[in-house]
Amino acid sequence: MAKFSFFSKEKKEDLDKGLEKTKESVFKKLSRAVVGKSRVDDEVLDNLEEVLVSSDVGVDTTLRIIDRIEKRAAKDKYLNTEELNIILKEEIASLLSENYSGDVNGFEAPLAAKPYVIMVVGVNGVGKTTTIGKLAYHYKKTGRKVLLGAADTFRAAAVEQLTIWSERVGVPIVKQQMGSDPASVAYDTLASAKAGDVDVVIVDTAGRLHNKINLMNELSKIKRVMEKVIPDAPHEVLLILDGSTGQNAYEQAKQFTAATQVNALAITKLDGTAKGGVVIGISDQFKVPVKYIGIGEKMEDLQVFIKEEFVDSLFSE
Repeated sequence: MAKFSFFSKEKKEDLDKGLEKTKESVFKKLSRAVVGKSRVDDEVLDNLEEVLVSSDVGVDTTLRIIDRIEKRAAKDKYLNTEELNIILKEEIASLLSENYSGDVNGFEAPLAAKPYVIMVVGVNGVGKTTTIGKLAYHYKKTGRKVLLGAADTFRAAAVEQLTIWSERVGVPIVKQQMGSDPASVAYDTLASAKAGDVDVVIVDTAGRLHNKINLMNELSKIKRVMEKVIPDAPHEVLLILDGSTGQNAYEQAKQFTAATQVNALAITKLDGTAKGGVVIGISDQFKVPVKYIGIGEKMEDLQVFIKEEFVDSLFSE
């Protein structure tokens, strides 16, 4: 449709491929949910509820979707099971449209500040460092000057990995000795950014267990130090979640959003899982927008999350 012409054919193909496992799983389950049925009745709705919950859409969001379909069935009097895919797509799109939808200009969109400071949080193993590298790549591609800060000083591997990404993308990095004060690294990074006329600053932070009070105190300290250099920094606190972990991603989102002022989410590793429904649930349940989704290993495989495109791809044959 012309309405979404900003989404290139290549991006659309990448998204379709990245969601392949989820699509296959959902369609198989939907087919079983309506087998032998000619109309949407209570049994079909019960089966549909099971499909959505098992696809990691989440119980609360699933119940909201089922409620909408029930109301529609009552209004239309008769609902054919052949229409269920179309109706489900429409109701999920409608539900998601009530929340934030990504900027259609993607990485080209104007930045709210200069330098625009992104603090990245999340537990180890969710694809944090990779996401930072991909973000740096996309912003650099738009002609922006990018600087990385290696404030995860508790793991030598974290600094090494971020250094490799900085070299691969071709952007500078600020780092210190392992075990250094993370807030000190953040301070140096922002000071360098101000002095060097940088457009985008991306600061990595330690990814220890999300239920550790020390980590949350540390994140607060990093934010306070950033504010000393740039009063309204960080402009974006980006929480990285691994989509393949399903319900665990919900728990991490709950813990981090309660403990620090997360204002954006990135959901990674959607290409390797049938649990892509987690994007729908997390987008619906948390008052924090899903801003990016990871759908593959390539640098281009971090996409700005556009809800209309996501739903369209999820329900395309």
